[in-house]
Amino acid sequence: MAKFTITIARGFGSGGRTIGRMLAERLGIAWYDQDLIKLASEESGINIDLFGKADESKRAKLFGKYDGSFGEKIISPSSGEFTSDDNLFNYQAKIIKSLHGKESCIIVGRCADYILRDEPNVLRVFVYASKEKCIETVANLYNLSDKEAERQIDRIDRARSTYYRYYTGQEWDNARNYDLCLNSEILGFDRCVDLIEQYLKVLYGENM
Repeated sequence: MAKFTITIARGFGSGGRTIGRMLAERLGIAWYDQDLIKLASEESGINIDLFGKADESKRAKLFGKYDGSFGEKIISPSSGEFTSDDNLFNYQAKIIKSLHGKESCIIVGRCADYILRDEPNVLRVFVYASKEKCIETVANLYNLSDKEAERQIDRIDRARSTYYRYYTGQEWDNARNYDLCLNSEILGFDRCVDLIEQYLKVLYGENM
């Protein structure tokens, strides 16, 4: 069968990253999260720390807007804009495009759903949970108070939303951007994985 890509966007604390890893293990395919930063760093020669600072966040710009090239227009190392946020994003977009069709894989975050929007064999998933559940999860995971966890969630989700809006012109949590939206609080991680797998079987048949 044709190779497919599953993109997973997620609210902080919803467990989307964990669901992606669990799904990859069940399907026996690769999954990419922080590895995308490493691959983009190796491709560009730009220090990985710069990618880390710009990862799914967008520093304010007084002028200009994203050119919409999505990896097709890479700035030369001789330019002062070589390490700009937009060029870092373009290197990641280039990696995302190169992975699609090369192998079946799961890609977490980084506007992958939009970058691959016109490509065949892409399943776009959004994972979310209630604010209360996300606070509980983040507080337990990072040993934070509820107030500290809420601040972290607000900061990271706001950064992801701004990043997504800047590079896509769309709203990050709009269900219309995705094929499948899953409430991990109600379903639990295992059933989220089950549903994504069943959705794939509807699309590609039992022999996927």
